[in-house]
Amino acid sequence: MGDDHESGVSDWPTLFPNAACATALIDRVIHHAYVLTLEGESYRRREAEEAATTRKAKSKR
Repeated sequence: MGDDHESGVSDWPTLFPNAACATALIDRVIHHAYVLTLEGESYRRREAEEAATTRKAKSKR
């Protein structure tokens, strides 16, 4: 398997010939999906803020 799963949003125009194809694919993927509403603190945001604080502290040394 290649690195196609690593493609970012900026690579979408090369993966989908037009917006209609992208919309159709997303529609089919989420058609039977469950929507989960999560409340509370974001672990990703907290970790990013902690990492930024650590980087700032290290750069001041």
